Formats: sequence, C-alpha cells, structure tokens
Amino acid sequence: MADTAVDTPIMKLTAALTARREAGDVVVAPFLTAGDPDMDFTFHALEAAQQAGATLCELGVPYSDPIADGPVIQASYTRALNAGGTLEGMFGLARRAAEQLTMPLVAMTSYSIIFRRGLDRFVGEAAAAGLTGLIVPDLPIEESALLAKACQQAGIALVRLVTPTTPPERAARIAAESTGFLYCVSVAGVTGERVSLPQQLKDRVRWLKEQTDVPILVGFGISRPEQVREVGDVADGVIVGSALVRHLEATSGDQRQTALEAISRHVGELVAAGRAG
Repeated sequence: MADTAVDTPIMKLTAALTARREAGDVVVAPFLTAGDPDMDFTFHALEAAQQAGATLCELGVPYSDPIADGPVIQASYTRALNAGGTLEGMFGLARRAAEQLTMPLVAMTSYSIIFRRGLDRFVGEAAAAGLTGLIVPDLPIEESALLAKACQQAGIALVRLVTPTTPPERAARIAAESTGFLYCVSVAGVTGERVSLPQQLKDRVRWLKEQTDVPILVGFGISRPEQVREVGDVADGVIVGSALVRHLEATSGDQRQTALEAISRHVGELVAAGRAG
C-alpha cells in the first residue's frame, strides 16, 4: 500500500527525490505511456519499474498532436489511442497505482487537454487520483500563472522544462518557478535515444543548480548506463522514455511478459549504474 503519512501529493514526490539525494544515488525516472497497449499492462509496467528501483515515473497522457515527442513515443501514443485510451482511464490508472504502489507518478500532458477539461477540474482530478505533479511542455511560463496557482492549491508540483535554446534570463526564471523538480532537456529536437550527449550539458546543469533548489533531472536521449553515470556527475537524475517505450512495440500474447521483463531489466541496469559507490 502507498504511504499515507504524506500530507500532500507533492510531498510524496519531494520525499522520494530527497531520499535518493541523501543516499547519493542518481534518480531514475522512467516514462511510460498510459494505455500502451492498455491500462492494465501499464500498471504492471509501473510495478516492474518500481521493483527495479525507479524513484518516480512519468505517465504520458496520449494525444494526437505531440509536440516534442520522437517517433517511438508518437507511435506509443497512437497505440494507446487506438486501443481506446481516455483521460478517465489514465486517472483510474493513477489512482490504482497510488493505492498499490509507493512510487510517485507525474503526468506529462498537453495544455490543450487541460484546457478542454477545464483547468481547475483537471488539476482537482489529478490530485484526487494521486498524481504528484504535472509536466506541460507546451505551456509557456508567461502563460502559466493560473495553472501554477491551481497546482499549488491542490498540493501538486508543476514541473518546468528548460531546453538548450532557452535564453539564460528566461531559463533562470523557469528554474526558479519550477516545483517538484526541474526538467532539463539535454538536446534540441524531439525525444529519442542518442549515442552521445552534448559536451556543454554538464556546464548547463551546473549553472541551473545555481538558479534553483529543486532537483534537476535530465531527459531526452538517455538510454544507457554510461549516460546515467555521466549525467549523474552533475544532475540529480535522469528521465528515460523512448528506450523503455520501445520494449512495448510488440506486446501481444506471450510477448507481454517479455516486455515487462525487458522494462524491469533495463530500469534495473540504469538504477545500478547510478548507485553511489
């Protein structure tokens, strides 16, 4: 059962991140699409990730017009939508995870979905479902005050993103206003596995650490244990999406168990690479 001693959802997220920080371990945060190939499978994938040592998980809310997602995650969203994935189904999945797992979940969603649902209604439902935060990549910080206020009132995080092309003054503001953690995008472009990461990434993370007290997690392009060690030298953690979602490209019949085992093994390798000592 989930820990009920935490007063608000964001406190559950903060406690999980702080525990890893104090242990000196690199946070590993998998990304999974809600409903790929169905909500029940996604729950078991979350369970496998937690058992393999993941600190938290990003739950992608599928939509038909992804902005920064590469082909692997775009295909995952399409599979989830074609299978009948809905927002209600995602909230139900989050609720089930909050009741049965200890790992905090943060939803990655388009602001168009929030706007259509109604800002206060969406945030209220997210908090009631046990989600600990939201990541809204297509919402500029200049237009985010209402959502930030709603998230604060509901006790959930509003995680901001900083990209390599974000001007320093704007990046400093984004870092200062991010709650839960700061999402540092490692490369310009869309999500997807990369062979190597930009040389200037470490300097950028060091600079961002001077702008905020929240943990910094690096995403886009992370897939290998050596990248976890490289990024972990300066950042608090990594976000891994496409490399894990790729395991779900064929999940019919007996292949479902194979996919779960692949996710568990992959997350476990990344967690092991990020352990202190």
